[in-house]
Amino acid sequence: MVTYTRAFADIFIQENKAQILSKYRLNYHLMSEYGWMNDPNGFIQYKGEYHLFYQHYPYKPVWGPMHWGHAVCSDMINWRYLPVAIAPDMEYDKGGCFSGSAIEKEGSLHLIYTGHVLTGPDKEHDYVQTQNLAISTDGITFNKWSDNPVIPLLEIPEGISKKDFRDPKVIERNGKYYMVLGSNDGAGNGLILLYSSEDLITWEFINVIAKSDGHMGDNWECPDIFSMGNRDVLIMSPQRVAAQGHDYHNLHSTMYMIGTFEAHQGSFQYEQYYPIDYGFDYYAPQTTLDDRGRRIMIGWMDMWESDMPTQEGHHWAGAMSLPREIILSGDQLLFRPIEEIMAYRNNPLSLENILLDGEQNMGEQGDSYEMQLVFEPRDAVELGVKLRVGEGEETVITYSTDDRLLSLNRDRAGIGPKGIRRTAIELVDGELALQIFVDRSSIEIFIQGGQKVMTARIYPGEESLGIIVFSKGRCMVKSLCKWDLMR
Repeated sequence: MVTYTRAFADIFIQENKAQILSKYRLNYHLMSEYGWMNDPNGFIQYKGEYHLFYQHYPYKPVWGPMHWGHAVCSDMINWRYLPVAIAPDMEYDKGGCFSGSAIEKEGSLHLIYTGHVLTGPDKEHDYVQTQNLAISTDGITFNKWSDNPVIPLLEIPEGISKKDFRDPKVIERNGKYYMVLGSNDGAGNGLILLYSSEDLITWEFINVIAKSDGHMGDNWECPDIFSMGNRDVLIMSPQRVAAQGHDYHNLHSTMYMIGTFEAHQGSFQYEQYYPIDYGFDYYAPQTTLDDRGRRIMIGWMDMWESDMPTQEGHHWAGAMSLPREIILSGDQLLFRPIEEIMAYRNNPLSLENILLDGEQNMGEQGDSYEMQLVFEPRDAVELGVKLRVGEGEETVITYSTDDRLLSLNRDRAGIGPKGIRRTAIELVDGELALQIFVDRSSIEIFIQGGQKVMTARIYPGEESLGIIVFSKGRCMVKSLCKWDLMR
């Protein structure tokens, strides 16, 4: 039986990180220092800096008994690694320290996380989960609460899965703490549980605040709840949602609802739900409120059961998305890149009024950049841009004016996963505006000022650097701006 500790993990990382291959390493996104990374955890601004913890197996680039990796920075871009925060070293979490959140209380940083314990030989089905607490006075060294679990198995209500009981997000409202947890009813419907506490130690079950209508996945993970103006927002990561038109074509998805949260009653009333991301690789997002009043969200920029080329000899796998500011716009949310990224712009290029009918090589290259494009379709039936072009490779963004669909095609994007994702987009004042972030092995497309976002991992060759704009029929590229981005 392997005994995992924080100290052993830290020593192993320092002794082995020189083996990391840089070929697909991202320049302005957070990755693990070594080994595996998935869900963001404990995203918080604490003592003037942003802290981000993450699901981490530090020994190999594969999922294993989860630790909490830890990084910190002042701008959510230029992260520095801190020691591993927690390791699966207790009876109640020996199968893994699963996802959770962070909250500040009386100057100390409290981590609330799921302890995972295997109960039999089938790791996919034989397990139980409880909620646990770890505390730090300096934001670096964490001590687990002596009376963990703070929510044991006996506190799971009847009619709720006795296994899938995880990913606590804790908030404070009106002087009281509330925890939302992901679970299911055991009959194919995901749901969210609500608990309350006066002290983060003693918790009381209140109610099931949201549940699948039969079409929203069989298990809900990584819930988050917050207020924007006079509205409340609930987000979660539903598993195995069946495709709905062009939406929900990944194995697992992300979703948000805007409504009214009544904490004391334990209810969340909503009318509609929407995807958070319309691409391939975005999961388990978590938010925080910073000292500027911004609601910031970051997600895991990969997908379960998807090919990850860096697992083969590169010694790392997994990355976080670019942090996104959430803005309430009517009854929907906008997602925009944080403005801090602008400080990393270099080598500006600005072009205007490019008349297009066919393909035009822009003569520009790059593998880590931001590009803003505004198209006026005119007579074009299709228009778009090809990125990371070269040696038979390309990642293609296409807008079809007939059916008003924007597509992201990575069938020829290099090694790794393939596929096409599509989403409906209306022109705004006759124009299509795209803000695109490319970073070595990723692409994030912010559409029409953040109305929708499409995210994907791509793994092209190092010489595939070209940029081509194209149209079928006359089209005007009203503006094209590009900046290299480097930390």
